[in-house]
Amino acid sequence: MSGRGIKRRVLVTGGAGFIGCNLVRLILTERPDWEVVNLDLLTYAGNLTSLADVEDHPRYRFIRGDVAEPVDVAKAMEGCWGVLHLAAESHVDRSILDPGPFLRTNIIGTRVMLDAARQCGVERFVQVSTDEVYGSLQPEDPAFTEMNRLLPNSPYSASKAGADLLVRAYYKTFELPVVITRCSNNFGPYQFPEKLLPLLIRNALADKEIPVYGDGLQVRDWIFVEDHCRALVEVLEKGRTGETYNIGGNCEMRNLDIIRKVLEELGKPESLITFVKDRPGHDRRYAMDNGRIELELGWTPAHTFAEALPKTVQWYLDNLEWVQSVVTGGYLEYYQRQYAGRHSG
Repeated sequence: MSGRGIKRRVLVTGGAGFIGCNLVRLILTERPDWEVVNLDLLTYAGNLTSLADVEDHPRYRFIRGDVAEPVDVAKAMEGCWGVLHLAAESHVDRSILDPGPFLRTNIIGTRVMLDAARQCGVERFVQVSTDEVYGSLQPEDPAFTEMNRLLPNSPYSASKAGADLLVRAYYKTFELPVVITRCSNNFGPYQFPEKLLPLLIRNALADKEIPVYGDGLQVRDWIFVEDHCRALVEVLEKGRTGETYNIGGNCEMRNLDIIRKVLEELGKPESLITFVKDRPGHDRRYAMDNGRIELELGWTPAHTFAEALPKTVQWYLDNLEWVQSVVTGGYLEYYQRQYAGRHSG
């Protein structure tokens, strides 16, 4: 993979996931002197078809492996200047059904990553976390800042909060050069169809019911995935060691309003909306204060929701084959088909 002019090798964990694949592609496009190693176990949300266009890129290398397995991590991290640690179990509903995998991947996996980073002399380690670690806001509360206490309300967010605290401890105890980011709800291309927007688009296209938890008035701060990825690269390059940065889209919206906007984009009736029983511990509102990252790194989201939503909807309309392969599980065969007999590590 190495070539002339390469200055930095960066490890992206979970690079076959939604945010990860967009991040890998952005780095290869916008950082021509960087190499990217992608470590992903290819669980249900890891989809190599999302990276089919770059799989033979000379500055890209894929390794199938588990962040909770030291041998896999050591192999992937060898020679890396920086780490962007995205790999995580992330679906709240799944964490309610079975918290076990969340503790293993999100906490034990992060410990393994941190130990390997110490051993390999990594110069920058970015822990990619979530606004959900802060808990829930009331309508009149100010947006989350980095000074908010961690008050997670689901097994998923508790596992991410535990990982964040472990990352902080490695900075304080071992002086590992870490940075933590906490981002709001992402949307955009290549998102797994169990998440709100792609599920909504798929059901609406098929004229199926749109399930809405509770009254649908839960508020989230939405960010286009490309903006999040650019923020991560900025933090990796320029973020202050030991610091935490909130990353939000400056776009608070109620779930029900987003659903109505997507239905309008698709020309589908609101009669498809069906209210279902709310899930346990459902946080009412998230909102992010971007003040620190804007002031220190000069980053602001480049896309408004009004600009990015039509682009996102159109991407799914243009890539129905990708969506279908995920829904049917066909994407799970891609690794075997493309990498069988090929050296991927």
